[in-house]
Amino acid sequence: MSHLDILLPFGLPQPELAPDLIRQLKTPALSALLGRAKKEPQAPSWHSFDGFASALPHEAWLAQQFGLADRLAQGGSPPVALAAMEMFDLKPDAGVWFLLQPIHIHVARDHLVLMDQRQLPISEQESRTLFALAEPLCAEAGMALRYGDAHTWFLRTDAWADLRSSTPDAACGHNIDIWMPKGPFERDWRKLQNEVQMHWHDHAINQEREMHGQKPVNSLWLWGGTPTTMPAAQTRYTTAFNLPRWMGALGQSRGLTAAQLIAAAPEQGLLVLDALLEAALAGDWGRWLEQMQELESNWFAPLLAALKAGEIGSIALILSHNKELRSCRTSRMALRQFWRQPSLNRLL
Repeated sequence: MSHLDILLPFGLPQPELAPDLIRQLKTPALSALLGRAKKEPQAPSWHSFDGFASALPHEAWLAQQFGLADRLAQGGSPPVALAAMEMFDLKPDAGVWFLLQPIHIHVARDHLVLMDQRQLPISEQESRTLFALAEPLCAEAGMALRYGDAHTWFLRTDAWADLRSSTPDAACGHNIDIWMPKGPFERDWRKLQNEVQMHWHDHAINQEREMHGQKPVNSLWLWGGTPTTMPAAQTRYTTAFNLPRWMGALGQSRGLTAAQLIAAAPEQGLLVLDALLEAALAGDWGRWLEQMQELESNWFAPLLAALKAGEIGSIALILSHNKELRSCRTSRMALRQFWRQPSLNRLL
């Protein structure tokens, strides 16, 4: 029998907005899945998180499912650099590797704010040029820099193994000082970051971007540090679909449909639906409503039909916002409990 866990980052709207948003949702399938769900017996149904944590609740939950939560306990980001390198077919030399991502930081009234990477298009040519400027600066500091794609590079720096970093989504939209790398060698990181920023500041690429109304690529974000001696990730899931790009090597490729997932019939499957993430991080709740309606049509309705037909044995929903995570499970038998009405109250 197939069982499916669905992780829905920012499936929980912000508490102060939730009542108004829920009234506008027309999602009967999601209402049925939530209204007739029960909390899972082996796990607490509700988790509270520090709003200043180094990873968002759904990122911490994912790291835990794949045995990558040790760094989180120490106040750092999930150690995912090696999984990301594998996705790009990069073979790391022995040492400690970090994700290093080109970003845009803008000046607020009295602090610096990190822009969501999803809203920062960078072409391959632009990224390669910026990489070529950063690479000798890293080499001068005794660090190796490797290229993954336009948004994803990798930095080897063995001495920084104990540096506590944060995921870019955890820091997005906030004062970056709180989420900047902390610990031994943090000053060395800031020195390297500043040198790269100076070389990029007036470069023709950024001048051209600004002429065309695009944000300049003006800094780098360091996170996900992983030693090559770290044991391979392990999980109870037989198949994982649509994992974030930084965990892509640990799951199936993105872009599949509900019909394809149902046909695959994973014994214990994990599905990540992150379509709400960008809108929620931007505070665009109109777009959040639109995306939720698309999820209803593309995922919740067909999966509910498969549950009713016995093609899936049970469906768990793991929903989060930036400070909370909740989970519940619905089975085919639970759907027959007609006295339990479909409801979105679990989103409140």
